[in-house]
Amino acid sequence: LTAQLNLPKGTEHFVSDIHGEYAAFRHVLKNGSGSIRRRIDELFGDTLSDEEKRTLATLIYYPDEKLPQILKSLEKPDEWYRKTLAQLLEISRDLAGKYPHAWVRDFLPDDLAGIIQDMLYEQVNIQDKSEYYRSIRETIIATDSARTVILALVELIQRLAIVRLHVIGDIFDRGPAADLIVDTLMDYHSVDVQWGNHDIVWMGAAAGSEACIANVIRIGLRYNNVETLEHGYAINLLPLASFAIDVYRDDPCEQFLPPPSEDDELTGDERNLVAKMHKAIAILQLKLEAQIILRRPHFHMEHRLLLHKVDFANGSICMDGVVYPLLDRHFPTVDPEHPYELTPREKALIERLRLSFTSSTRLQRHSRFLFSKGSMYLVHNGNLLFHGCIPMNEDGTFKAVQVDQQGLVSGKELMERFGRLARQGYFATDDPERKQEGMDTMWRLWSDAQSPLFGSEKMATFERYFIGDKATHVEKRNAYYNFRDKEEAARRILTEFGVSPDKGHIINGHVPVRVKRGESPVKANGKLLVIDGGFAKAYQGQTGIAGYTLVYNSWGLLLAAHPPFDSVQKVIDEETDLGSSTQILESNDVRIRIKDIDLGRTLQRQIDDLQTLLAAYRRGLIQEV
Repeated sequence: LTAQLNLPKGTEHFVSDIHGEYAAFRHVLKNGSGSIRRRIDELFGDTLSDEEKRTLATLIYYPDEKLPQILKSLEKPDEWYRKTLAQLLEISRDLAGKYPHAWVRDFLPDDLAGIIQDMLYEQVNIQDKSEYYRSIRETIIATDSARTVILALVELIQRLAIVRLHVIGDIFDRGPAADLIVDTLMDYHSVDVQWGNHDIVWMGAAAGSEACIANVIRIGLRYNNVETLEHGYAINLLPLASFAIDVYRDDPCEQFLPPPSEDDELTGDERNLVAKMHKAIAILQLKLEAQIILRRPHFHMEHRLLLHKVDFANGSICMDGVVYPLLDRHFPTVDPEHPYELTPREKALIERLRLSFTSSTRLQRHSRFLFSKGSMYLVHNGNLLFHGCIPMNEDGTFKAVQVDQQGLVSGKELMERFGRLARQGYFATDDPERKQEGMDTMWRLWSDAQSPLFGSEKMATFERYFIGDKATHVEKRNAYYNFRDKEEAARRILTEFGVSPDKGHIINGHVPVRVKRGESPVKANGKLLVIDGGFAKAYQGQTGIAGYTLVYNSWGLLLAAHPPFDSVQKVIDEETDLGSSTQILESNDVRIRIKDIDLGRTLQRQIDDLQTLLAAYRRGLIQEV
């Protein structure tokens, strides 16, 4: 254990706001934001051509697809096997230098662990063993086992390259394959998740929150993306379609038509059906949200009760003393006298939808994973990770919020109280009242101005659908976003969470960095890093790039900016990587060792305990068992 303290710290990888873009996320994960290609360049320098380096990197990223393609072009593959095994072993050996031998063995398949470890720790200076090592390699090739060993080495490289993955929220929505992303995370060797508001609304839907369910479905329909719902989680949308056709049969629902896109394959009739379903679930959402606001007055969200302000006869609404004409005046399910009551058919519909969400085995499995590996915030190796913001007042002090009936809290306690209530909303199945309180809080975390995961004065759902004046669509952000450029504010936040303000960093996402407008992801004199650069295609027009990722290795911090990702097949065929640009944010003169990070402190406590036991044994206070 004492020896392990002096090993270099492993490389951490930070990603944020993936928003269902599985292919781009998977590639960034596989190439470690360029860290694997950088290692190839360092190890092989001028001994390999650029083309050979690209082929080797692509083989490591996508071995199942690239290996057959390479072998098809070779008449005699044995020499290629010898060369490639040697190259992969050299990369593995270099990466394994950060790990104890026992850890490396745990990363290997049982049937190959002994052989691969022998080759990894080959004693090249011992003449008597050279024939032994040569015989291992030749026998691997002769027995047609080279492919299996290559796949094992590639997987080993992937695991050794990144010791831990941090996902800073918003896995869901926008893109089509959030479920595949969660599958990938569940298989990853070491991962944590800081919940984003798009995650918590799905977790709330899985718990059975009707308002969260309506939001999840509405967003899927708004972006013409129901793949995750229907194919990923087997959510049955047929009851909604049937309801929408009956209620909005003659309504064009123009404000609810899905936006056109390059890969839009909908027919005209299908687009009209999506629009009707979209409007039906939007109205239902407004009613369900109002019911939460009315039963939770301490949320202080009365300003979001809007249906009772509608003048249905004139087709207008009065907000803040201003009368706005409505873009859509057809409200067949809204009773002007009781605008927030559900019709009998709406009650039956939301119950069927709730049953579909709570019965989805895969969604429940994914939600439990997000609760198990996730949290509102995380302090890890001297850095503070959270998705959105720490609610602040206009003077820069932490905003005190009434989270529940136990009084006002702010800062760290605010985050922890919200986190406990979210878990309560999913797990308190023995107490319906406490579970409902938790589910209502999960919806609040999705959309409230006081939510650290949202942090805007309102979610302007009604305004965007029904009011043409875009001034009403503006979602003013919490004062935190005015202070995040100031080092003093960042240091105050770090101190609040017990992180060194001199050495620590805040790492978050949530608000896309508008690079093409000159905005920088590095704020507060390097103390705060925003790594939402637009993984989701919906944001790339604003950002000008396709995502940021952060790498924290034993020498410091590197920020990678990624261009849009075309396809896996293009990477395999053309051996083109993302072409990401890397910026060194912080470089250390002295390498960071395990003794300098959280793991080192854990190991030191174990060492101290063992020293105490050893001293007690030697003094005769305990006997050998």
